[in-house]
Amino acid sequence: MHKELEPAILYFGTPVVLVTTLNEDGTANIAPISSIWWLSWSCMIGLDASSKTTENLLRTGECVLNMASDQQVESVNRLAKTTGRHKLPLHKKALGYKYEANKFLAAGLTEQKSMTVKPPRIEECPVQLEAKLVNKMPFGEHDPKMAVPSVAFELSVEKVHLDELILKDPNKPYVDPDKWHPLIMNFRKFYSTGSYIHESKLAKGAEAQYAPWKQKGLKRKLTEWILARNTKRYKDAVHRLDSKS
Repeated sequence: MHKELEPAILYFGTPVVLVTTLNEDGTANIAPISSIWWLSWSCMIGLDASSKTTENLLRTGECVLNMASDQQVESVNRLAKTTGRHKLPLHKKALGYKYEANKFLAAGLTEQKSMTVKPPRIEECPVQLEAKLVNKMPFGEHDPKMAVPSVAFELSVEKVHLDELILKDPNKPYVDPDKWHPLIMNFRKFYSTGSYIHESKLAKGAEAQYAPWKQKGLKRKLTEWILARNTKRYKDAVHRLDSKS
């Protein structure tokens, strides 16, 4: 029997992708995300408007989508609750995020030169997609459950790199699903092709912290006011860029 419920998050199981972008000083940033999907060689990703990745992507128009396998779970977890933005937004402070200048070093990952974009690939990831920005738009603005401003980015995949170890034949472009085991984020836990493999730092704390819309009365109003005030400049930045496109 089905029940009508209101989960705090809707992470029903999506692949973990490490997005690499370039900071203003030329260093690389890495952001683990799981809000992503593809049609043909076009891709949509969703990001917090206050993230360093959002800032970098809007400025440079380039990134690499590095798809993690079950072998990179430890590295991915080390990146959880870190940000490349030196001044942390209030909501990330409340969730326990910390500033990390060198994400590659923190995660124990290796930079690999890209072919069509400036951000580096991640050598350890079996799938690497070099991508360029096609379009962007504010996302979820009319959703009362959306706690912070978010952005949807349409990306064009320019170059695909596949590790030979996940191919059916090293000379043909066919991925063997029995060899490719993508890392999956499923309600704040890591899985891969059906098996629970590792705990996630994101699972610490109550799930309700991601759903301030579930709060009641004065506490909800106060939280909404604080979040709106703290994130206004990120929301405005997205609108200004959107109006120029």
